Amino acid sequence: MTLSDIDVGETLAAICEAAAGVILPLWRSGLTVHSKADESPVTEADRRGEALILERLAAAFPDVPVVSEEDASEFGTPDQIGPVFFLVDPLDGTKAFVRGDPNFTVNIALIVDGRPVAGAVTAPPTGETWFTRAGEAWKRVNGGAPQPVRVRAWDPATALGLISHTATEEQIRNLTDQYGFVRTQAMDSSIKLCRIAEGAADIYPRHGPTMEWDIAAAHAVLLGAGGSLSTPEGEAFVYGKADKRFRNGWFVARGG
Repeated sequence: MTLSDIDVGETLAAICEAAAGVILPLWRSGLTVHSKADESPVTEADRRGEALILERLAAAFPDVPVVSEEDASEFGTPDQIGPVFFLVDPLDGTKAFVRGDPNFTVNIALIVDGRPVAGAVTAPPTGETWFTRAGEAWKRVNGGAPQPVRVRAWDPATALGLISHTATEEQIRNLTDQYGFVRTQAMDSSIKLCRIAEGAADIYPRHGPTMEWDIAAAHAVLLGAGGSLSTPEGEAFVYGKADKRFRNGWFVARGG
């Protein structure tokens, strides 16, 4: 199987859903939480999910390199990367997972020339999967028939901004003043971008650190749904920043 043979997003969706099947039984199971070198949490769910994803990607796309979160945490990120590669976050929102909250996701993105051209995101607790197909964004629930998703038009009277649980009241005020949304909802993980993609929210400004694998898959879905993700200055957001160890700067994800 090669990248030209198939619609990659659908294959990535199937792999994400298989990983979700490994991860979900471990949710709320009282499993041990370990600390990585950067003191962020990691669990057996992260590790099992990543092992399955790496195995499936190697079988389907043996010539395409992969940059994945847990492997990078243990062995470091590559010093350089070619124009085509996968980004994998087997469990984005580990803190939510550990708390028992449902907003955590499985993420795989295909990057070509710095852009996320295909991606899939699965939310294991709800069985929701968002993925790209033929340049558009689709969603299915528990393996059901996929339906297209689309961002909604911006309404300044009701605009909903998604924020991180760690945002302070002062930070929230600054963000609402700067970006013009009037309602907020706190949420973990890349699911925020998917909620914008399906028209359930309008904007997610991130004035803080993330890694490329945190958002690339959901970025692909958002693009397919007619949304955008850029720097706060409106510049293109690129992937493959090996010289920065795949760290992201600030960004703003928008719907219509």
